[in-house]
Amino acid sequence: MGDKLGVKEYRLALRENKLQGLKCKACGFVTAPPRLACRHCGATDSEIVQLSGKGKIATFTSIFIPPESHRGQTPYLVVVVELAEGPWIMGNIQGADPNKATLDLIGKSVHMDNNLIPDDKKPPEDISPMFVLDS
Repeated sequence: MGDKLGVKEYRLALRENKLQGLKCKACGFVTAPPRLACRHCGATDSEIVQLSGKGKIATFTSIFIPPESHRGQTPYLVVVVELAEGPWIMGNIQGADPNKATLDLIGKSVHMDNNLIPDDKKPPEDISPMFVLDS
């Protein structure tokens, strides 16, 4: 890997409302979150790139029974977003009612807004992207 972007650095960047990925120097494939090797060609030489945080919902699920870390925060939605740059990433979504979520959400445009996510009770590396539905 040419530049060092580990999972910890990736999540710390999220705290600053930055979504970063790795672009393979061999084939140009963009990966996020970071991996040691390109998912497309297996090369290990990559560069850190800033991603737009814009994309479309590929799928979602409503969470009613949470893990211990999210107790008292239910219900909430977890989404998989296909970013404009290509990678698919998982995160949460703001502005959609988990009790009324339907398949109409799939394909809706979203953008990342991490200003809603920080939780001082969790370590800095325990963060996921937060998305908001576009108007």
